Amino acid sequence: MTLLDKTHNPNLRSWVESANVAGCDFPIQNLPFGRFRRAGSSDTSLRIGVAIGDQVLDLRAAGLVDHDDMNALMAAAPAERVALRQRLSDGLAQGSTQQAAWAAALVPQSACELAVPCKVGDYTDFYTSVHHATNIGRQFRPDNPLLPNYKWVPIGYHGRASSIIPSGTAFRRPRGQTKAPDAAEPSFGPCKRLDYELELAWFIGQGNALGEPVAIDQAEDHLFGVALFNDWSARDIQAWEYQPLGPFLSKNFGSTVSPWIVTMEALAPFRAPFSRPEGDPQPLPYLDGAGNRAHGHIDMQLEVLIQTAKMRADGQAPTRLSLGKLKEAAYWTPAQLVAHHTVNGCNLQPGDLMGSGTLSGPSLDTAGSLAEMSVGGKQPITLPNGEQRTFLQDGDTLILRGWCEREGAVRIGLGEASGTVLA
Repeated sequence: MTLLDKTHNPNLRSWVESANVAGCDFPIQNLPFGRFRRAGSSDTSLRIGVAIGDQVLDLRAAGLVDHDDMNALMAAAPAERVALRQRLSDGLAQGSTQQAAWAAALVPQSACELAVPCKVGDYTDFYTSVHHATNIGRQFRPDNPLLPNYKWVPIGYHGRASSIIPSGTAFRRPRGQTKAPDAAEPSFGPCKRLDYELELAWFIGQGNALGEPVAIDQAEDHLFGVALFNDWSARDIQAWEYQPLGPFLSKNFGSTVSPWIVTMEALAPFRAPFSRPEGDPQPLPYLDGAGNRAHGHIDMQLEVLIQTAKMRADGQAPTRLSLGKLKEAAYWTPAQLVAHHTVNGCNLQPGDLMGSGTLSGPSLDTAGSLAEMSVGGKQPITLPNGEQRTFLQDGDTLILRGWCEREGAVRIGLGEASGTVLA
């Protein structure tokens, strides 16, 4: 795990004044990475940037890298990543001798087109919230909601990397086969039970060789950082197709990721102990370690908001659907996901994405999907303007937000992951 150093100093301030505003997602203690291009520019190539306040620092223009390959940067050894973070922190701090030179390398975020933060080669989606697994399982198996393997093995499936889209991208409602409980045969048409899933995307930095598992004590050396992730889901298509091999067309039509990867180094002040609830089985030895027990969890708040087409037309701001805590939602830590994913010799590569699965807390106001909040569509949710939702309608915009805060540390944020449903 990354140790605290001078880059985490809560008294540190930046010469980029917007980074010093209270509640800013991207203070100098954060320094997340992403890819961008100048909006309207004839140059369509993507550059590596670091978010600082409401600006983006172009790393190549600042002389910090000599390439625009984000995946190559992510593949660097942990010590190299720490050194780059320290250079960024020193150069962006008040009084830095780099201010004059680096000011010319700043681009307002409002003038940028932000992309998926790296090239995603492979994408695995996990199922790390025991509350979500129980809530959804209860809808399919009322007498046996949680399958017996859940508390022993991190459950996951391989997703579709090509349909991962950047925040702000609208997507079309998917079509597929569904079957009503009283129907003799399935029908084909638009999804009627479209849902969101509040997730985190854990990005791999350094990879591992085929056949060489990553031990849990070294797992975080292979994690670059985290972003917000919305794995949109067609619940009616899913219900018909998921047996016996799991999700397919119900998941691969679009998954939204936020544009900034908050590094594991930036998360250091917000680590928390990991433990199993009393009476639950302890992890098998390859999923257990002193470091993971001491600081495997992360103190992070996760929020979901909705803005319907009517709200937008009436000039109403998005309204909150849920607010929860990561460490209350996640039954497995990111280090355990890496250790399990590689224990059979699977080789991870820089830029690979591991979805956390829907992160739901112990109550419905901390749930990470409408399928849970509406109890499978049986209990409509009434929004402040009187509209009701069981599942998403055309024109709905969903916004995910996340942030870390703790006494003695500066609050850092993950930005937003937003998407709008098209007919």
